[in-house]
Amino acid sequence: MKLLSELNKEQRRALPAELEGEIDRCEEPLFFDDFLNTALAHQLPPDRANSGADWTTWLILGGRGAGKTRAGAEWVRSVAAGDPKARIALIGETDREARDVMVEGVSGVLAVHPTRERPVWKVSRRRLRWPNGAIAQIFSATEPESLRGPQFSAAWCDEIAKWRHAEATFDMLQFGLRLGERPRQVVTTTPRPTPLLKKLIADPRTAVTHAGTAANARFLAPTFLDAVLARYAGTRLGRQEIDGEILEDRPDALWTRAQIEAARVAAAPPLARIVVAVDPPGSARQGSDACGLVAAGRAENGTYYVLADDSAGGLTPQAWAMKAIALWRRLSADCLVAEANFGADMVRAVIAAADNSVPVRLVHATRGKYVRAEPVAQLYEQGRVKHAGVFPALEDEMVDFGLDGLSSGKSPDRLDALVWAITALSHGAGAGPRIRRL
Repeated sequence: MKLLSELNKEQRRALPAELEGEIDRCEEPLFFDDFLNTALAHQLPPDRANSGADWTTWLILGGRGAGKTRAGAEWVRSVAAGDPKARIALIGETDREARDVMVEGVSGVLAVHPTRERPVWKVSRRRLRWPNGAIAQIFSATEPESLRGPQFSAAWCDEIAKWRHAEATFDMLQFGLRLGERPRQVVTTTPRPTPLLKKLIADPRTAVTHAGTAANARFLAPTFLDAVLARYAGTRLGRQEIDGEILEDRPDALWTRAQIEAARVAAAPPLARIVVAVDPPGSARQGSDACGLVAAGRAENGTYYVLADDSAGGLTPQAWAMKAIALWRRLSADCLVAEANFGADMVRAVIAAADNSVPVRLVHATRGKYVRAEPVAQLYEQGRVKHAGVFPALEDEMVDFGLDGLSSGKSPDRLDALVWAITALSHGAGAGPRIRRL
């Protein structure tokens, strides 16, 4: 078995495919010696990744297991190796997190060093000292005042979105980052919409890299990925913890993510009625409004269940009609409910041309979208609407829909279709009651 130091450049570039299964059999793990040649794009410092070197803060956003800790530890290693006078702050959510994850963890500072370069870890002093004289000290975000006084040339802040005293701790650190020619800091975290994180992202001196859990799949147990994706993919928790997205609720929106999560169920019970609602686009041109296409049903107890969101953009009238009919057939729905503001005759004609046996109910918008949506939002507040599964794009529109529409200015096509579907069910649209199991 060769160490990385014995491989040529081409062999090192091929390592990602060869590395699997070999690390644990090496006396000195292969990945110690050449991280820059095997790192994922989001783990590379911005200057190395050719995305600009003019940064003070490098913010690494990622899902669980995306390799954030490894990137932070490798950056600390490179700083210490390149500057014998380096004084580095390692700040975790708590003392225990800083010690167990940042220093002693499987991807922590000690683990990324080969034995010959490993710093001496003085637990009682909470300090690492490298053979060349560089020093790192651990701190806890629960004690912001502990950062008052010490001086640093670099810092690594881990899971900053979880810090209890985030603003105070980060402020104290900034006052201490005053050694060397260019003090810098790395922040690694699974994102949450905290004020501090939003400030960092908006700061022009911050370089941001991002990746979801799947980006680091090679170094994760397949059973882990299968289990978490099956359970959490598309949910708010999954998008935050797996995809590493920052999810926010709009203050004036009719729905909140917490409300939608509370309404989520694995499957719908037997349903008395099912409708497929279509919000046709005014044009099939690229970039025009999407065709909203949402199916929902009503149970005998009066609870509504959102069953599918097959909305899509760039569809011709014939294409969206076929797509709507396919969903109607798949769910054995009672009828299609279609908004006819762009032309009742056209809507009816294109559906009939695709399948004239499909029952169609045309509806006309006489009030604004917000006014139409309010009664449906009230049903959610009453716990009378459930989501049988996850519908990320639809749910994004719901939590971003306020008095002036979506913050992007685009048409809420999915939301429109949802409103038409629930409204139709609440007004008795569809054929007579018949119980179906999905």
